[in-house]
Amino acid sequence: DGDQISNSRLKNGGDVCEVAVAAGSQGILFLRAKGGAMEGSPPAKKGISGEQWEDIKKCTGANEGDLLILAAGEAAVVHKTLDSTRQYLGKELKLIDDSKDSLAWVTDFPMFEWLPEGERYQALHHPFAAPIEEDGKSLFESNAYAYDLVYNGYEIGGGSLRNHRSSKQREVFEAIGLSEEEIQSEFGYLLDALDSGAPPHGGMAFGLDRLVMLLAKEESIRDVIAFPKTTQGSCSLTKSPSKVNPEQLEDLGISFNSSEGK
Repeated sequence: DGDQISNSRLKNGGDVCEVAVAAGSQGILFLRAKGGAMEGSPPAKKGISGEQWEDIKKCTGANEGDLLILAAGEAAVVHKTLDSTRQYLGKELKLIDDSKDSLAWVTDFPMFEWLPEGERYQALHHPFAAPIEEDGKSLFESNAYAYDLVYNGYEIGGGSLRNHRSSKQREVFEAIGLSEEEIQSEFGYLLDALDSGAPPHGGMAFGLDRLVMLLAKEESIRDVIAFPKTTQGSCSLTKSPSKVNPEQLEDLGISFNSSEGK
């Protein structure tokens, strides 16, 4: 029942809109199926014909009284916005059954994502995952042999099948913008090891602290860690980070400048 969410909560300044903005979007649009007609945000209504509205209802399965929330922008931002909004409303409307155990595998991660600010690609999972090679697809279009395990909406483990061919690993390094010099200085040992005949290999790591958090029905891993850090990264038990002895800095070849008021 979309009437449980008022228009004011969906508009700028409303709590639902604020969740969307916190996820990185400029806001959200909304449509309602009401009285056999389309209601909602003027910008959304203006650009949708009657025929398109019928197609939208058919595609989404919207019925009388339902609310549709829309977002626009880069795919990654839209996905994060709608996911955050969906989870927020799920909790607000008490639609989540916490008594159930739900597991899901997430697979077929793209190998790369584009970073507009750096004008380059970066590995979406990590640069050591093996690409899934398919006919007609370039390396940039490939998915990775990577996987995550999700329990009740929380990632509890993840892993991949690793690249075991040095030539393909070098291609990945070049794809994320590393120069030949950087490849050799940072990962030359790895390429040498792969050239020596490393077999296909892979694995998976679990987040045990997060598993304990879920089993204990807590909402933060800080509640199940023996000595959690504060939000500023300090430790209340050991009082770290603390000042470093100048002799230790000299031994490590580290120096820094500080100015009053900075």
